[in-house]
Amino acid sequence: MNGTFAPAASAAPLHRMVRAQTVMEARLLLRNGEQLVLALVIPLVVLVAGVLAAERFDLVEGDAVGHLTPGVVALAVMSTAFTSLAIATGFERRYGVLKWLGSSPLPRAGLLLGKTSALLLVEVGQIGCIAAAAYALGWRPTPGAAGALGLVLAVGLGTLAFASLGLLMAGTLRAEATLAAANLVFVLLAIGGGVVVSPREYGEVGDVLRLLPSGALHEAIASALGDGSIAWGACGVLVVWAALGSALTARTFRWE
Repeated sequence: MNGTFAPAASAAPLHRMVRAQTVMEARLLLRNGEQLVLALVIPLVVLVAGVLAAERFDLVEGDAVGHLTPGVVALAVMSTAFTSLAIATGFERRYGVLKWLGSSPLPRAGLLLGKTSALLLVEVGQIGCIAAAAYALGWRPTPGAAGALGLVLAVGLGTLAFASLGLLMAGTLRAEATLAAANLVFVLLAIGGGVVVSPREYGEVGDVLRLLPSGALHEAIASALGDGSIAWGACGVLVVWAALGSALTARTFRWE
């Protein structure tokens, strides 16, 4: 019959394209050894080593694992949403992958949505592994429904904030510069940005750190996993960073 074997000359529905892009992005991230170290190995090492050191040298008053787990979760979110995304996108841009994807039926907004969705998938796995390790070390959180909502809100807003900043870096710098800068920023924030250790531990400087996305993310996650509350002020800081990063990225991002 006429037309029986004629293909449908149209793009797939947007949700199917975004879903396929999300799965591909997540697979690429998990297959990359360096990114996997950033995403999972380093946070787990920080958690286990930090808890053992805190208990051995009496560095933390009270429950060491409960004190460190929120910061390690925040570190994992930052490593994936900022460092891994910036490096991967920078090299995709260098090798022309972004230009090719930008000319495909998948809209550029769909590409960014796929990348963000892949980050969230990876972060769910990260948080699950960290929670399992923390549980094995004696962590017994009781956040309740409000705490669970606060954790979802903190991780979601933190992902948006750091992803927008990572794309800003990847879309304006060369791939090699992005690699160096993303790792440098990650190390600096991990050491002195209030992401692993609460900004309150930094004294007067802590007021400044709470205004950084790293410090705000720690505060939001610590409140959710600690007393089961939502840190609206910290969430507001993350919203501001997400909006600022997104606006700058939209104006400066170069696809090739």
